[in-house]
Amino acid sequence: MRAVIQRVRSGKVTVNGALKGEIGRGLVVLVGVGCGDGPEDVRYLAEKTANLRIFEDDNGKMNLSCLDVGGEVLAVSQFTLYGDCRHGRRPSFSEAAPPDVANVLYGEYVQKLREQGLRVATGEFGAMMLVEIQNDGPVTILLDSKKIF
Repeated sequence: MRAVIQRVRSGKVTVNGALKGEIGRGLVVLVGVGCGDGPEDVRYLAEKTANLRIFEDDNGKMNLSCLDVGGEVLAVSQFTLYGDCRHGRRPSFSEAAPPDVANVLYGEYVQKLREQGLRVATGEFGAMMLVEIQNDGPVTILLDSKKIF
């Protein structure tokens, strides 16, 4: 599984003009599920997301997690994180998990974040979404459960 994690002042997602999810201070997480991902990938990514120390403490150091600051999470499914652009000009998505598998693991990821005490809003799996992000910093972190980066 892969995630692009952005520290935000706010974030929201709409589908066909209808608001699906909205948060204040916290994290917007774009989540991709790859072929072969399973429960261990979900656990790793959710634990990292909740405990990643990218919020500033009283001394201005990134030393606090989303849990520490009472932040929220907007988790948005994003299969394009598995786009392979090494050959040609059109990305290949052959490494992205099939939608039925990806939807289950994405749901488990959201549930694991909630179990850790985070308020989590979501978009709509498989839909064309408009995601609005007020990136704070900007702070953007890449995670991969296979630890390839």
